[in-house]
Amino acid sequence: MTSSFSAPSVVTEQDASQLNGWSYFRGPLQPTHDTFTWVFRALEPEAFRQCFQTFMSRFGEACQGVIAIGGKVLRRSFDTASATSALHMVSAWGCGQRLVLGQIATDAKSNEITAVPKLLAMLSLKGCVVTVDALNCQRAIARQIVDQGGDYALALKGNQGNLYDDVRRYLDDPAAQTTTMQPVVEADHGRIETRTATVSNDIAWLQDDHQWPGLQAIGKVTRTREINLKTTTETAYYLLSAPVTPTRLGEIVRAHWGVENSLHWVLDVTMNEDQARNRLDNGPANLAVLRHMALNILNAKKSKISTRRKIKRAGWSNAFLAELIAQI
Repeated sequence: MTSSFSAPSVVTEQDASQLNGWSYFRGPLQPTHDTFTWVFRALEPEAFRQCFQTFMSRFGEACQGVIAIGGKVLRRSFDTASATSALHMVSAWGCGQRLVLGQIATDAKSNEITAVPKLLAMLSLKGCVVTVDALNCQRAIARQIVDQGGDYALALKGNQGNLYDDVRRYLDDPAAQTTTMQPVVEADHGRIETRTATVSNDIAWLQDDHQWPGLQAIGKVTRTREINLKTTTETAYYLLSAPVTPTRLGEIVRAHWGVENSLHWVLDVTMNEDQARNRLDNGPANLAVLRHMALNILNAKKSKISTRRKIKRAGWSNAFLAELIAQI
């Protein structure tokens, strides 16, 4: 495969000889770059996505811990000639397992609200905490998570109007009945970050007014960053379906960023997804799923080396490549 994961490269004569024991690579003719392009353009995305779900079940590991839901635009998948907008992928990231658990393709970020329920329906949420950004802080999504046996930690912003104002005013009131954790201070890459989390279970008054599905607690996380003698502070507010401790809320919120740092960043920087120019027919959606498959295989291989080095090693060593594929 190419470094951008846009399409597999032609199998060399040496590779063909080494891989001759694998039934997929037998025969005098090897699939070319164009062949892969035609195949992925023609594959039905929904059927290929179902193959991904079957593929994931082979890892034999049920969803557990925090499941972060996040969307990412494949920046160069637009096609001006056919007036096709860039593809938007909404993914479910298992933060503890470091695996993509499922994904749905949409044609715009605004469609995440309708895509997330379909994505959640693919997953077993019992015993899990689902985290979403403020865009997907919706009553229907909250109800679905609870109905499927899961818990939620929903980021709350101004799109919920009066609910956001009530939660913010209450948690910022020094007289409110809240519990606050001891500050956590971390220093890395010239940055000092201090985080505190606050939770309140005293929400009967809030439910009387808003009747939010499954709501058991509210919380906030305050982050103060010091970089180059400049200090910034931001506070995020959350709706919680379980009365967690402030420490646990801090862990959940930090885990949610795994969908950005461990999935989207790796797809962009290591797999060079944003530079992939597959843009015709079903190619962008199918190759996005293929990248998720590849990333899951790489993450399932426990090793101290980075994902980038695993990719290079798989290209250099067919023995290592065989070890990776044997995990399926």
